[in-house]
Amino acid sequence: MADDTAARTVPGPPAALAAAPGYQVRRLYQAYLAAWVRTVDPVLTGPQYAVLTAVDSEPGRDQSSLASAVALDTSTMADVARRLETRGLIVRRTAAGDGRRKLLFLTEEGEKALHNTNARARALDERLLAPYDAAERARLMQLLGELAAHWESVTEGS
Repeated sequence: MADDTAARTVPGPPAALAAAPGYQVRRLYQAYLAAWVRTVDPVLTGPQYAVLTAVDSEPGRDQSSLASAVALDTSTMADVARRLETRGLIVRRTAAGDGRRKLLFLTEEGEKALHNTNARARALDERLLAPYDAAERARLMQLLGELAAHWESVTEGS
């Protein structure tokens, strides 16, 4: 009878994947999504939270410029904004000078949702960064920001 130990053990990733930055970023993102759903909000997604945060920060900004601020393409932003509006968390108003521009504002319900979610999101951030001291956290965030900017420039250039 054949040894079925190999069938029962979960293999690690092939070396080519383990050495690929995109693979490691995907692992991070998958873990982050799972943690978000479990500890922050199973209904309000990360992109929705980002949009609420951006609208709170700059009420009345247009949907397209906010899309850029939260790293969403314009079609995804339109979908996220529509969903938030349907849930009563934001209102979209047409700009007076340009009927195509949609200006975004939080509703009272949106302010409550953002406030309630924000504390849990910050607590998740703390858990994710717990192994690092303040200087390491600052450096890690700097490196992540630089990596994101570089990867965005690579996609723009291709």
